[in-house]
Amino acid sequence: MKIDLNSDLGESFGAYCMGNDSSVLENLSSANVACGFHAGDPLVMERTVQQAAEKGVAVGAHPGFPDLLGFGRREMACKPDEVYAYCLYQIGALAAICRSKGISLQHVKAHGALYNMAARDPVLAEAIAFATRDAAPDLILMGLANSIFSEAAVRAGVIFAAEAFADRAYRNDGSLLPRSEKGAVIHDPEEASRRVIRMVTTGSVTSIDGTEISIYPDSICLHGDTPEAVQMSFVIREKLLEAGIVICDLREILSGRHKSCSSL
Repeated sequence: MKIDLNSDLGESFGAYCMGNDSSVLENLSSANVACGFHAGDPLVMERTVQQAAEKGVAVGAHPGFPDLLGFGRREMACKPDEVYAYCLYQIGALAAICRSKGISLQHVKAHGALYNMAARDPVLAEAIAFATRDAAPDLILMGLANSIFSEAAVRAGVIFAAEAFADRAYRNDGSLLPRSEKGAVIHDPEEASRRVIRMVTTGSVTSIDGTEISIYPDSICLHGDTPEAVQMSFVIREKLLEAGIVICDLREILSGRHKSCSSL
């Protein structure tokens, strides 16, 4: 068994620092880098990509709504063509930085409210999927497992990677419990690691009210902006390796499951 471990990074802005990217990167196989709309700026983007390249971590674009004040977590009434353009713009910027560092952009994963809205709105999901395709045809679209992101990827002709969350609670329908509700974010690394092992080995996760949900992720996300992010990433990585689960990036996983990955 093998899995990709990703985290949302590069979310500092100007003089404001968020997260401990360099330490979290030690335990990842993929990084989703903010592209300046909900967080990040050109210098932060360049620095984060450089750190990821040095550590052999694959890089993905993390486009969001143009909402720095709300950190991209507020829903916006944007038209599909606006979402397409926003995503294409952000993907292109990060892809250029990746090229300057001698690596290729691996994937695209929408951020925050854009991610959650698109997971239930096929028109928005298609806008993101087509922006991904038009930015580069070999990019992988990462989206919520069991959501309409997978159908949008098929229509756009891009590879889809199903994502599950180590540190977020689920509703019965497989959507994420909103952060405004109690228990939405899991802060205990041991609890999160148990959930991850179960998702990877049995294809299931327990919802907030005890319902069993089928889930078969290609990648597991753990957030880089929580106080326990470094400890969380370390414990989850160690528990996966102890369970005999190999950690490797998305392209290795999706290019052929018969191929073996080297552990980090």
